[in-house]
Amino acid sequence: MDTTKPSSFSVSPSVLSRALEGPWPPLLIDVRKSHAFAESAWTLPGALRRYPLEVAQWARTLPHGPAVVVYCIHGHEVSVNTMQALRDQGIAATFLEGGIEAWREQGLPVVAKPLAAFTRWVTRARPRVDRIACPWLIRRFVDAQAQFLYVPTDQVATIAQREQATAYDVADNVAPTRFTHVGELCSFDAFIRAYRLGGDAALERLAQIVRGADTDRLDLTPQSGGLVALSLGMSRVEPDDHRMLEAMMPLYDALYAWCQDAVRGQDEKHTWSAAPASLEVQA
Repeated sequence: MDTTKPSSFSVSPSVLSRALEGPWPPLLIDVRKSHAFAESAWTLPGALRRYPLEVAQWARTLPHGPAVVVYCIHGHEVSVNTMQALRDQGIAATFLEGGIEAWREQGLPVVAKPLAAFTRWVTRARPRVDRIACPWLIRRFVDAQAQFLYVPTDQVATIAQREQATAYDVADNVAPTRFTHVGELCSFDAFIRAYRLGGDAALERLAQIVRGADTDRLDLTPQSGGLVALSLGMSRVEPDDHRMLEAMMPLYDALYAWCQDAVRGQDEKHTWSAAPASLEVQA
């Protein structure tokens, strides 16, 4: 296959740019090899990071529904082979003509990332719900190697600039970010929207639990109050923010697994019932 020419399974940068702004944007996946990704200072906005040689594993975890566009550096073998592997599994995938370099040459928007590193994120210290739930989502769905920084609120903007990190879950007067609360939605919702993960019904259900816990609307789901209790309790048990994050990761894995069962109608019901009261002995 001549990968230097457009194919019926490719999309030009200009067409992709319009599609990403449309009502049904595709899922965008960065499949550059590890060294190429780390050595680059840029990614496309809203792109998930996946390893091209592990496509058989992660293809099964993609949200159902949206079309998929993969990209590498120049739109040659890496993205073409990944695209074909996805199509072989029944996923409507295409690849970006010319890769990220063609995208940048046309002056289309990119997101900065640290050189010689994966994505980096910064937020306020002493996390409870959203500032733990968002890193879980990033590591599990966006970039497994992402780095997280917890700093005093008045240092978020300075650290974000110095460390080439993206601020999240902060107010506009703290640091500019698109990953924060909007109306009744929390930062977890903002990440789902930005990375086009809304096709995952289990993740949407988890988002309701997180939203209820983070915005003190415990009536949203029966699980929201429990998440608040566990989050506050863990913050007392583990005063170090990064150790708290690591301790809470399995909890969110478990919640997501429960949500997956729930949306399939396979969640277990608690069936215990009290034993009947013993009969009174007649005198």
